[in-house]
This record gives sequence, structure tokens and C-alpha cells, in this order.
Amino acid sequence: MDTSESTKKHKHISRDENKNRTSYGWYCRVTYQKKLHRKYFADKKFGGKEQALKAAISWRNAKEQELGIPRTDRLLYTKSRSNTGVTGVILAEKYNRYDVIWSNAEGKCCKTSVAIKKHGKKKAFEIACKIREEKNAIRLKSELPQKTRNS
Repeated sequence: MDTSESTKKHKHISRDENKNRTSYGWYCRVTYQKKLHRKYFADKKFGGKEQALKAAISWRNAKEQELGIPRTDRLLYTKSRSNTGVTGVILAEKYNRYDVIWSNAEGKCCKTSVAIKKHGKKKAFEIACKIREEKNAIRLKSELPQKTRNS
């Protein structure tokens, strides 16, 4: 690990350097299904700042794998702000349709819609959810490392 590694941003890992405390280190937090998993990596215990960061990264990766979270440095927001309860699927009552929103592998926001008039409300919702699942799976698959994808 080069010296600039500790200055990079690492998903779920933050630096704790409170001048009023005697210990410094890295704090790792991974949230999955509304449960917080956390661990503190003190510089002193791990033999320095870089080694503590290595340990934190290793723990985070292992914890994500254990929980079944895909390893990506992209921030994934799972809290739904939609009115359907499904992230990325929004009922646009004014236009009598379901809007489906996702981001592609490049991080670009994409959108399509499913007409309620054409499919009926229940079927349109099912179609919209299926589209969202498929698009999200494609994006996540493209973010996996090449050797993982082909195995």
C-alpha cells in the first residue's frame, strides 16, 4: 500500500483523529438490512496508520462478502423515496404511469416508463419492478472484477 492510500476515500471507512482522545484509528461501518456492523481499528493495535487501514479494508471486504453485498466503491442508496415502496419505481399518477429510474455502469441516470392504461395498474407495476431489477443486475454485473465475472 503506498503512502497515498490513507488519503484516499474508502467506502464505509472513516478516519478518527480526535485530538482530545489518546487513540487514533479507522472506524468501519457496514449497514445491511437496517443492521449496522461496525469495528474500530486503532493505529496502536495494528502497528500504525497504514496497517490499521489495511485491516479495516480487509474487514470491510470480508463483512460485505459475508452479508452478500456486492463489492463496489460506488455508493448505493437503498432507502426508497418512491411512493411505491420499491427503490427506483415511482407512481406518476398525473401521467397514469410508473416511472422506472436506475443508473447505468457509468453512473448515468436512466429512465423509462410503463403505461397503466396499456397494462393495468397491477401488471404495469410488475413490469416496472422487473425492468428495475434487470437494469440494476446489469449495472452490478458490469462493476464486478473481470475474473469474478467469468468464473
